[in-house]
Amino acid sequence: MHRTGEGNQTSLPQEFILLGLSSRPEVRLALFAGFLTLYLVTLLGNLLTALLVWASPLLHTPMYFFLANLSLLEVGYTSSVLPQMLAHLLAERGTMPLARCMAQLYFSLSFGITDSFLLTVMSYDRFVAICRPLHYPLLMAKQVCVTLAAASWVNGFLISAINTASTLQLSFCGHRDIDHFVCEMPAMVGLSCAGREQAQTTMTASCMVTVVCPLSLIFLSYARILCTILSIPSAAGRQKAFSTCSSHLLVVILFFGTVISMYLTPSSSSSVGQLKTSSVFYITVTPILNPLIYSLRNKEVIAALRKTMGKGVGTGLA
Repeated sequence: MHRTGEGNQTSLPQEFILLGLSSRPEVRLALFAGFLTLYLVTLLGNLLTALLVWASPLLHTPMYFFLANLSLLEVGYTSSVLPQMLAHLLAERGTMPLARCMAQLYFSLSFGITDSFLLTVMSYDRFVAICRPLHYPLLMAKQVCVTLAAASWVNGFLISAINTASTLQLSFCGHRDIDHFVCEMPAMVGLSCAGREQAQTTMTASCMVTVVCPLSLIFLSYARILCTILSIPSAAGRQKAFSTCSSHLLVVILFFGTVISMYLTPSSSSSVGQLKTSSVFYITVTPILNPLIYSLRNKEVIAALRKTMGKGVGTGLA
């Protein structure tokens, strides 16, 4: 596959070399142990959350349906990045064939973008629950929820395909050392020698659709939610209404704060180290916090877990 750029005949390299987080063996071993632990805990926490929502009738509501989708997204995202990252930490050189690099870019972007849309849908669910409670059964009927979730998944994978295709149009002029631990679009655009402006335009447009617009809708939803909560006469009522959306709001802050630092910070002001730090937080910390935030701060989830475990114990003793 050949490209012509800046007067030279260039081609996409058949493999890239990911420089990773450190070249020191002892540091790499420590990172391997830490990231492996985080990965296993992330898988366990999110899969258990999804299974609990599926198994417990107490959680068969729109909010927990979306939470189960969010948990599956986190499993998919971390699994698209961390296994390869762990393998590179044990290898002398982190090589990544072109096809595998593009596959990682595509799937990690797909899950991340879908995450953004799904968090927006969840904010709409909270808006309807608090501001339109009488219309909630109609506006958030089962078919509506399935449609909203499916639209999030489909649009996430379609937009990711556009970004991946744009990345494939880059020319690297023989450069193949990516100063990163994952095939991410900002790092690959920074490595390229031609086609960068078009890729940056695509990336900026995608960020507007997948970050700025969803964040604006979430802001509008919570502005209306806040107005409704403040109009509730009793303090207990205000506290109860706020507690139903506090977990989602915390996840939104963690998710979009990290994404903005990765994709919307001007390249001139962001260093490679800052990009790696943001990526580490986004890949390892955010997915593990989601089930913890929703579970530890939610009495319904804890009650459903106790009831499900109680049934399991009872069945085992019977």
